[in-house]
Order: sequence, then structure tokens, then C-alpha cells
Amino acid sequence: MTISSEAPARSRPAPAPAPATAPATATATATEEWQHLLDKWNGTRADFPQVCAHELFEQQVVRNPEAVALVFGNRQVSYRELNERANRVARHLRKRGVGPDVLVGVCLNRSPELVTALLAVWKAGGAYVPLDPAYPPERLSFMIGDAQTLVLLTEEKCRPLFSSSGGDALYLDSDWPLLGQEAGENLAPVACPSNLAYVIYTSGSTGQPKGAMIVHRGLVNYLWWAITAYAVEPGRSVPVHTSVSFDLTVTGLYPPLLAGGSVELLPEDVGAQNLLAALLREGDRSLLKITPAHLELLGHQITAAQAAGMSRVLVIGGENLLAENLRLWREHAPATRIINEYGPTETVVGCCVHEVQPTDPRNGSVPIGRPIANTQLYVLGSKLEPVPPGAIGELYIGGAGVARGYLNRPELTAERFLSDPFSGVPGARLYKSGDLARYRADGTLEYLGRADDQVKVHGYRIELGEIEATLAAQPQVRSCAVLAREDEPGDKQLVAYVVSRDGGAPRTEDLRACLKEKLPEFMVPARFVHLDSLPLTPNGKIDRKALPAPSREVSGAGEGGVPCTETEKRVAAIWSELLKVDGIGMHDDFFDLGGDSMTAVALLAHLHEIFDVDLELASLFDRPTIASLSEAVDILVLTSPGSGSGAGSAEREEFEL
Repeated sequence: MTISSEAPARSRPAPAPAPATAPATATATATEEWQHLLDKWNGTRADFPQVCAHELFEQQVVRNPEAVALVFGNRQVSYRELNERANRVARHLRKRGVGPDVLVGVCLNRSPELVTALLAVWKAGGAYVPLDPAYPPERLSFMIGDAQTLVLLTEEKCRPLFSSSGGDALYLDSDWPLLGQEAGENLAPVACPSNLAYVIYTSGSTGQPKGAMIVHRGLVNYLWWAITAYAVEPGRSVPVHTSVSFDLTVTGLYPPLLAGGSVELLPEDVGAQNLLAALLREGDRSLLKITPAHLELLGHQITAAQAAGMSRVLVIGGENLLAENLRLWREHAPATRIINEYGPTETVVGCCVHEVQPTDPRNGSVPIGRPIANTQLYVLGSKLEPVPPGAIGELYIGGAGVARGYLNRPELTAERFLSDPFSGVPGARLYKSGDLARYRADGTLEYLGRADDQVKVHGYRIELGEIEATLAAQPQVRSCAVLAREDEPGDKQLVAYVVSRDGGAPRTEDLRACLKEKLPEFMVPARFVHLDSLPLTPNGKIDRKALPAPSREVSGAGEGGVPCTETEKRVAAIWSELLKVDGIGMHDDFFDLGGDSMTAVALLAHLHEIFDVDLELASLFDRPTIASLSEAVDILVLTSPGSGSGAGSAEREEFEL
């Protein structure tokens, strides 16, 4: 599909209506205090290249063609090889009709082929739509249909996900004999900085995901700033462990390739174990980009000595960061720079940063700081009037990184992207973030939560309305509500409240299975609470504050019997304590009962304390039931030194750290 500012063809969506104009109150004579904020705190103007991102990559190829660009297991790919392979694919894409603002779907697991595909789309002049292979086929089908992608770049192992794509799919593995015949030289550029670079789909409040349209100019502004701010240098590596469907990945993937560094691509895994293994290997890393959830997960699995040498810069983003979770690094890795990065997908990954200082508080939320280059941040009231420092308002974001809008969502675009009355630049817009914030007296920004039902869980942005719409579509559900609860500090979970239709309550297992067919794993609630009715406020709306906390309800499965051996009983008791669920059966799945990576780490710690055994986190994903996990524990106990048995060393290797 082609997105253009010109009159659209019949197959293209109608152009978005003009952005709403701020009320006159927003342009009234500013107070001296507000003028100070406008002039000083938002004085971020800086030069950056007026080219597309792949052109900066091509400059690095010329500088040092044989330098290592990508590392994937034992495989290394030079800048020259990566560039030539991307050029070959790009030439084929141009023959297929790809050009400026034409959308191309990319569904590949993390590998050199993935990076080849992303660069090839840009070199052809198009924009990519990342499609996570872990998403349910129905969600992928919606995204492809909504974006009307002209071509799909994928691989044979993903073929079952796209049964309806037909001849539009191009397989970078099986089709390489065809692609490899194309010339490997750089193509003449056809896209300009105002053209689209990518469209990333995020959770949507209306029940369907929405695509944020990011242009090259905004992307290059962020990347050029990040290379300097995070000291990304030639010869140093950056691990990439998250999906390209998650815009956090932009920080780890592109700055090294534009600065002459190398990207270490880590295979998909569970519980960030490949990331942990990579970090425990020696290496000169420029930066590591993770979420607060990843940070906490790593903090439970590394020693103080290991923390010191992991990365020169630790960039944390995706959700609210607590100072308590930084203690390990601040005490034992003082040379590591720790940076809290804030920014919605609609403003290119990060638009505001705060570098943690030794004098910063050791508890509470870490501030989000100051705007990056060519970015303006405003805290405004309900009438778009600026509020003074210390007062709470909604955060609005302006500058180079503001997206073009939402693909095929003109009404939502007009609602969230407003004319900028402060910059004085014709056509400039502000993004209405929905985040509450306030300025400190020194101009530092504090994040204070959401003004709507959007939540962040483990770094993922989730619209509760999308989950509720999917759940309400089930025939046995009369009404429902979904909350992100944190009844215990650090344990945030999605909880679904369900009122069933006449004829009996649907089984939790069935509801969870239905949601997994339509939603990504991170959007499936961990707990389900069945109610006779939802509590209402006096005006008839759902009273979300009155929804009860999940009780220690009996699991209800119990298939395969109850725990019998001493090991099984102890393991079951640990599960019950951690998951707040009673009556767990031998074959109930730990993760279906609400467990996640953090709970799993706590479980392994309990097993070590009680049985003196060391299990890898990955082994729990392979053995997620009491029956299979207890068997693994018994093997380790029997084969451990001093147990009286010298056999089983090969079996022991499967479970030890």
C-alpha cells in the first residue's frame, strides 16, 4: 500500500482530516515562568543529517566494509556482505513495485536475514511493517489486511502463519537463488526524509491494534542523537534480544550499524535467558536497552561482580522505573551509566531522558528528565493551557519525532495529533500522550501515570479496551472488565473479570485459549475472576475501583491427580504461595495459572533453598507442571555430589545453571 499526501487512489485510505487547533487559551500571553520553560527547557535545537537511515548505514560500509556488522551465534556478517545482500533484495522489491511510502510486511525471527530485510525495504524506498512470528495468525492477518502490504518478506518456517498471502510472499531462504541473481551495488535513493520508515502496530482501545506511522526524519533525529548521547562507537557491540515489533529494539539495532559497531542478534527465548548468557560472556558493549522488567529479571540472576562489566551504558525504557531496582548497579557497577528513557511509539522510541546521578534518591520513581535534541515537551491543562512547575497536567510532545499519525485512522489521528501553537513552525504538531506529568522547579519532568485505561505491563503498552472487546466477543461472556493490578509491590498482572451468560460460567482454560488465538501472549490476563455482576458507579459505569482482588481460588483443573510424593507436595506448596492459587493439579501449567518470568525466578530460588538444586529458568518452560518439575528436582537430588550416586552426570547437565 502507498501512503501519500496527494489525493489518494481508490485503493488508498482517505487522507486524515486537518489536526484540531488548540483553543485560544493555549496561545494567550505566556507568564514569565512559562516563557522561561519555552525558551530554556525546550531549547533543544541541534543539527542532524537530512537523509534516510539506510543512507547513513551505507556511509559506514564505505568507511570500513570488512568490519563485523552482525553476530548471530557462530556466524558473523560484515558491513559489505550485509549491504550487498540488502541491495539484492531491494532491487527485487523495486521490481515488485515497492517505492516511497509503500508498505512491506516483515515476518522473520531474529537473524541476519531479518536485518537484511529491514534495510532492503528502506533501500527500495519503502517502509516496513514488523510482524512478530509469535503473534497469533489472526492478529497477523489483521495487520497485513489493515496495512495492505504490497509484499511480505518472511521465511519458510513462518509459511503456516500466512496461508492466505499467496504469491505476495517472498521467502528470504528458499527464494534466495532468485534474489541472489540481483546486483549487489547500492541503489539510487528514491525516498526522502519525509517518507515513511516503518509502521508499528500497538494495542488499540477500540478492540483492534493501530499502526503508528514513523518517518525517516524523526527516526534519523533520534538515532543521530542516541549515537552521541549513548557513546556508541565503532568496534563495540550491542545485544538485541527483543522483537522488531517492539520499538525498544530500534535503540539496540540501528545506532551500532550507523556508527560502525556490531549488533549481536540473540535468538528468541523465554525469560531473557539468551540475553543473560550473552551478558555473562566477556565483551566490549556500547549499550544495553532493556525494560524495567528485564532489569529486575537480570538482577535476580547475576552477582555483584557480574553486574560491573555488562555494559558501558544501561538504557531502560518501556514503563515506569523504580530507583529500588537500580540498587545492584548503583552499588556495584558505578562506572555504568544508567539512563531512564521515556517515549511513546508515536514519537520514535525515546523523546525524553534522565541519567541517574549518584546523588539521586534511592527509592521512588526515577524522573524521565529532559527532552532530547529537536524535541519539545509541554505539560498542559484540560484546555491546553500550560500549567506551572509542580502542577500536574497531560504531557504533549512536539518536534522532529512526532509521527505522521495512525494508518487508516483519520479520526484517531485528529484526536491525538494537534496543531502546535507554541513552536511557530507552520504545520508543526503536538502528540497528546495521555501520560500525566509535572515539571520540577529545575525543569526535570516526572512521570505520574496515565490519564486513561492504557497500561504498561513488563514494558508492553496495552489498551485494556482491546482485551475487553476480544473477551466480550466470546459467546458465553455477558460482560467483562480487565484491570492491571499490583496487589503486591512489583507483581503487576492483568486480571479479567467475567460475568457469564445463562447456561453456566465458561471455564477459565477455555477463555484463556480463546484469547491466545487472537492476542499476543503479553495481553492474555494472568488471572480470571468470575462474578455474578460487575459493580457500577451511580451513573451506571463500571466501578473499577470496586472490582475485588483475585482470591486464592481452587485451580479447578486437578487433572492427573494431586501431589503424592514429598517432592511433589513441596513443589505444590511453593506454587500455591507464589501464585496465590490453591488446589493445583499435577498437570496444571505454571504459566496458565498466572506465572511469569519473575515468578519463575522466585520459584527457582525456593527450589534451591529447599532442595539445594540449581535449575535453569528455561527448564521450567520445558517442564511447567508439578509432575515434570518434581521429576527434574528428583534427578538433580539423586545425582548431586554426596547423594551416594555417581551416575546421571549427563542428565544433570540439562538442568544446572
